[in-house]
Amino acid sequence: MTRDWIALDWTTTRRRLWVMRGRDVLDETVDDGPRPADPAATLALVAGRHQGQGVPVVACGPLGPVRAPIPCTPLAGGLWRIDLGDPRIAFHAVAGLRQELPADMMQGDETRIAGFLALNPGWDGVICLTGETSRWVHVSAGEVVSFRSFLSGALVSALGAGTMLGRWLATPELDRATFSEAVADGLSRPEQVLARLWSAHAAATLDGLPPEMARARILGTLIGAELAATRPFWLGQQLAVMGEGVMPRLHVDALAAQGAPAIEADAPRMTREGLIAAWTALAA
Repeated sequence: MTRDWIALDWTTTRRRLWVMRGRDVLDETVDDGPRPADPAATLALVAGRHQGQGVPVVACGPLGPVRAPIPCTPLAGGLWRIDLGDPRIAFHAVAGLRQELPADMMQGDETRIAGFLALNPGWDGVICLTGETSRWVHVSAGEVVSFRSFLSGALVSALGAGTMLGRWLATPELDRATFSEAVADGLSRPEQVLARLWSAHAAATLDGLPPEMARARILGTLIGAELAATRPFWLGQQLAVMGEGVMPRLHVDALAAQGAPAIEADAPRMTREGLIAAWTALAA
């Protein structure tokens, strides 16, 4: 009989839990909102979703150590056993990856990359993973070769929650033509990004710039500046983008406008496939 286990993706803003039987999903739960990545919060999320003693839980995110230096395979750091104080749960966290120069780290995205490579064997290129952190990862021969991380998503959240720009970021619509223009401007003049953000607010307040155009200017400027910084990653490369919400599609559109087509991957599916790969190694 195939053993039941739990797959858990933990991020700062969302937790996604799958109750598994082998490779098959029995149930899925999504928990939105901030939670501390500590044993009590983890145990509260897992409680009631297991049966028997020693049920395996395989998790990714900021729960375990950052161990494996690149270049290496995405799951080279292995699994880290964590005692949650409940003998019914055998909790294992995927170890993150580290880069020496420039100093960088990832916790969670290594699992998504592993899932993507499991479904796309032999794929070489650059994967852009969006979220609170946008991360550009060069993958070759099944290994993570290098990566750079940007706080683009966190900056958008902070601007939306704590500044006057939140009024425009809250609108659900986005003008595509304005977005394309803002991406081009941010890409060509990234040193002006902070001024451009305020200018979008001023134009909306003083000149009646529609909210969907103000939002497009803000997001387009930020993504354009990010593309300027990551040009050595995406130029001339095979590209994939994954994430949740609107940002993955906006990155795909921004790259396409630069003549750099990218495929968009299903981030939850890639995460689950990566956790299955980690669980398979654990169960072997």
